[in-house]
Formats: sequence, C-alpha cells, structure tokens
Amino acid sequence: MTLTRRAALGAASAAPVVLRRALAQPDPIPLGALYPLSGALALLGDESFRGLELAVDDRNAAGGLLGRPVRLAKGDAFDPSQAVGEVRRLMAAERVAAVFGTYASPLVFAASQATELAGMPYFELGAISDPVTERGFKYLFRSCPVASAFGLLTVDAVNDALAPLWGVDPKSLKLAILHEDALYGTTVSGFQAARCKDLGLNVVENLPYAAATVDMSNLVQRLRSAGADVVLHTGYQNDVLLFFRQMRQVGWRPRMIVGAGGGHSLQDTANAVGADCEGMLNADFTQFAVNEAAAPGAHDLQAAYEKRYGTKPRSGHSLANYAGARLFLDVIQRAGTLDKDKLRAAVLATDLPPGATTAGWGAKFDEKGQNTRGKPMLMQWQGGVQVTVLPEAAAVGKLRPMFGA
Repeated sequence: MTLTRRAALGAASAAPVVLRRALAQPDPIPLGALYPLSGALALLGDESFRGLELAVDDRNAAGGLLGRPVRLAKGDAFDPSQAVGEVRRLMAAERVAAVFGTYASPLVFAASQATELAGMPYFELGAISDPVTERGFKYLFRSCPVASAFGLLTVDAVNDALAPLWGVDPKSLKLAILHEDALYGTTVSGFQAARCKDLGLNVVENLPYAAATVDMSNLVQRLRSAGADVVLHTGYQNDVLLFFRQMRQVGWRPRMIVGAGGGHSLQDTANAVGADCEGMLNADFTQFAVNEAAAPGAHDLQAAYEKRYGTKPRSGHSLANYAGARLFLDVIQRAGTLDKDKLRAAVLATDLPPGATTAGWGAKFDEKGQNTRGKPMLMQWQGGVQVTVLPEAAAVGKLRPMFGA
C-alpha cells in the first residue's frame, strides 16, 4: 500500500472520532455585555467590561456555567437610543440568555425597558441612580450601591471627617453642589441637598450643567463669588477635566472637592489633572488600594488584571463589575437554570454577609432587585494613587486635610 493510500485511510478513520469530539462539546451560553465602548464614556465603559470579562474567565476556568462555557456578546451603548438598539440586537441576533452591564444610569434605564418587556434577566453591575430599580421590574437586578448612599457619604465626609480635621463647625462651611444634569448627576445631587438640609449645612450654590458642555467658566465664577469652601461634584471624566482646567485658568480652587464616582475615580483623570488632583476626595466603588481584610481577593484580582491586559487597572469599576458578575454567575449556577422566574427566586434568596465579595460588599436583595448590602467607600488621591481612607476597616491611608499640591 502506498504512503498516500495509508494517509487517506488514516484520515478517513480519524474523521468520525473528531466529529464525535466536536459533537460532545456543549454549545456556549451567550451572555450580553452592554457597555459604552465608544464615545465620551468609553474609558469607564471598557474598564467596567474588563471586570465582567475577568469574572467570565474565572467561571469558564472552573468548568463553565451549568456545564457549558460562557461566551460574551458585546454591545456598544454610547447613548440611551443606541443602548435600546444594541440590547434588542443582542436578544434577537445573538440570542443571549441574559444581559450584563452597563455602567451609566441613563443607558441601563433605557435598555432595561426592552429586556423587561421580553422577560430577559438584566444584571446591572455599575449604574447607581436609585430610580433604575424603582420601576417595578421583575427581572432587573443590581449588585452595586446606589446614588442615595453616595450622596449620604459625600456629605457625611464633610460633616463628620473634614470639619473636625479642620477644627471648624461644619455649619460654618460654605458647600456647593455641582452636577451634570442627566439621571446620574441629578439623583446624587438630590440626595446631597436633602442630607445637607437634614444636617443644617450651608449650601450656597446648587448648579446643574450638561455633561457635553465645553465651557464651565460661568459656573466656576459663580462658585468663586459664593466663596465655596467645599464643592460636591458629580460628573463624568470630560467635565471633571474641564472643571479643573477652568479653575486653573481663573486662579481659584475651593478648600476641598468631593467627587461622587464617575470621572473622579479614573487614573487617566488624575494623570491629566496632575498635581492639582492631589488630596481630592471621592466617594465610589471599592478601589484596588484597599485593605484586603475588607475586600478579600482584591489584590489577587489586580494581579490577574495586569496579567490579562498588560497594564494596571484604570479604576475600581473593574473590581465592582467583577464582584457583581461573579455574584450573579454564582446565582445562575446555584439556580441550575436560566429560567427567568427561577433566577429571580435564586437572586432574592441570596444572603451573603458584608465582606463576602471581592468588593467587600455583602448581598441581600430586596423585592425591587436591589442589593441592600452594597456600600461605597471614601477615597483620596494621595501621591497620584486613589487610596481608601474610610471606613477604617478598609483604609490603607489616613485622611489628609489638604487639597492640591
């Protein structure tokens, strides 16, 4: 028999084996990953997606989900209209079993209306506006803390931590609230104003602006004229950068800026602002510079992140999305099914104590689908790094009274 003949017979006999092996491989479970991956929110959108991706990597390495590998189908939600279009595409063309996302409150607010109508589970990992989970939806679940908690923490940081550090009566301080005027900013600022009123604090300005603005000079002048000691600022990266640039142009800065997540947490923001960012406070999701006793596994996650992407994390948004995604993937595995009603029952039955997740959060969901054990922390930019300063159990640095180099 010739060599060619033997090779042909060998290939023919091997073909059924290869075919049987291929048939034995279970089909992947497609899950939607809906994030702003282009446009003004792309940096934090991509950082958030990386957290989900790392959680899926871990799940697949452990044998997959319900005995099948997970495949992420990405959707680019750069504005609310596009979010709706993309989530419909994910459901129809990609045939996803559930949707994970989405970072920005206006995006999930719009997209989740389409998934709810379709009876599709939606797992929100990073958008904080309270109204997202206050519409009576049955299949929308959120792992992260909400805007009311951010508003409370930013104001209490001034009243309970900064004022005593400065040796002044908090009621003597002039506070200003500055915020972008979409769902995220208006929700946080509303709770800030209410908390200031409850504590009897002096709010001298409450200024909204469009996130797409290219000129904040008038706002800066109003803050300067009002003599604001502390500015509570809720905004995205571009408007944070604009605010700092125009403060520098007029030669004015308040005694302290307290951010509420978003653009204040990005390493890219601190790099662009430079020394002016030193000392700025930020209430946000758990960051990687945290005491691991309060956020178990955060440092291992950072090592995995750096191995996977070849760079340091750009924000704690990846950590928050990782923690939330792992939580919900575990819920699906525990439920043993992708049935929407059985998943809802499994989510509502989840009961994890504080400190049980990589973000340091616990997990207990109310009837609205909101995790009631997700809490923000207080960070401060020190030496070009955003370090946790409160609560004390999570702190890796002490709160400093100085803002600016």
